[in-house]
Amino acid sequence: MDEARLTAWLRATTGDASLAIERASLLSGGAIQQNWAIDVSGGRSWVLRTDNAATLAVSHGRAQEFCLLRAAFAAGVTVPEPLFLCEDGAVIGAPFFVMARVAGTAAAHRVVRSDTLGGGREACVRALGRELARIHSITPPRADLAFLGPPPDDPCRAFIADQRAALDRQRHPRPVLEWGLRHLERTAPPPVAPVLVHNDFRTGNIMLDEAGVTAVLDWEFALWSDPHADLGWLCAKCWRFGNDANEAGGIGPRAALYEGYGAVDDARVRWWELAAHIRWASIAVDQAERHISGVERSLELALTGHMVPGLEWEILRIVEARDAA
Repeated sequence: MDEARLTAWLRATTGDASLAIERASLLSGGAIQQNWAIDVSGGRSWVLRTDNAATLAVSHGRAQEFCLLRAAFAAGVTVPEPLFLCEDGAVIGAPFFVMARVAGTAAAHRVVRSDTLGGGREACVRALGRELARIHSITPPRADLAFLGPPPDDPCRAFIADQRAALDRQRHPRPVLEWGLRHLERTAPPPVAPVLVHNDFRTGNIMLDEAGVTAVLDWEFALWSDPHADLGWLCAKCWRFGNDANEAGGIGPRAALYEGYGAVDDARVRWWELAAHIRWASIAVDQAERHISGVERSLELALTGHMVPGLEWEILRIVEARDAA
């Protein structure tokens, strides 16, 4: 990152001619995006978020994610305050935005093992339910979120169509994922009014400290859809990081999550849980392809591809159980 160019841009944007970057360090995580911690003169602590060398076609650009962050901030969702957007790729090589830096940890394996983070397990997932309710209070149409396109008439059928198209783009057939999609097609619930769905609301994208939730991160996949999609994604076994007994993200009980959220259709959430495993498996295939194709050689991306068999096993188990019920 060219700190001289970045400093000049920040000085012009903030109107602070004496602004200086005291420290810039790449944060861990972020297989799709890069996050840089930046300490700036005057005691200001920021995060700069920009693109990795290769991104997923389904993820939003930084300008779109900045708009989503602003909409969530205005709706009262606990997110880092969005500060500045730069769409000029000449400054650091790619568009980026700057947001306030918040305290806490999002490290999934640490979060699911702690009985105290987030104020305790039940309090934490109850708070996560309230965060989701605030996100889902954002409804179409929204001029500032026009890039999301028109909301689908039937979010469940739209999901199936999108996933089927994603599988059709793969180099190799994925019969288990096709099997799971067929089950979803046979059991799809009726349409509901779409709302803003975070679409990656899970352990690992939620910052916590001992007192509670400090930030909901990573808005790059947000879309108009069924609000139960976020609840199903968080409850999916693949995001419990081994702490399967706590169904809400490996953090706490499902009932407390529902209580924090409000009115929940449990059967609908469980439909979206199966959908979550199928979608994550498809993303994992794409991540591995970024490595295999040579576009971005990465051990992390390569290892993500090894998650697919486990996800396929869980899809078969869920479908069998649902068919037997």
